[in-house]
Amino acid sequence: MSDPAQLSEITLRVNGEDRRLTVDTRSSLLDVLREQLGLTGSKKGCDHGQCGACTVLLDGRRVNSCLVLAVARDGSGVTTIEGLADGEQLHPLQAAFVEQDGFQCGYCTPGQICSAVGMLSELAAGWPSAATPDVSAAPELTEPEIAERLSGNICRCGAYPGIVAAVKQAAG
Repeated sequence: MSDPAQLSEITLRVNGEDRRLTVDTRSSLLDVLREQLGLTGSKKGCDHGQCGACTVLLDGRRVNSCLVLAVARDGSGVTTIEGLADGEQLHPLQAAFVEQDGFQCGYCTPGQICSAVGMLSELAAGWPSAATPDVSAAPELTEPEIAERLSGNICRCGAYPGIVAAVKQAAG
């Protein structure tokens, strides 16, 4: 049990629903999502921000939730893999991952998909990446561009061809 002095009340808007929580001030956003809210889609891979399995959207931007203190995000909006679908209707990236075999074991898939959603928003906003040949022009969705933009998400099975194909399909 946590020392009461280390507990804090916060509100997070998780997948469109306000959630009032009492959290240990040392808890990561990932741990709060998984352990307090039962949203186990985001995975704890490395717990050091190196694998991307825990990627979620925080106020619309992709983040490694294992590196974010939940208490520091009071009032923020969080979208997890569970919040991307609209009822039974899969998000276009979720559907594309299925159609393009963008996964094998599936462990990294939620983080890959959330990262891809964030990446496509960045691309639409015109943000260049290290692979963008001309940073003054609108970036194009090439395979090197996709690979660079998703390089923070590791797939130990090597399903990258399907992942890239899924991103291209969903973006098209």
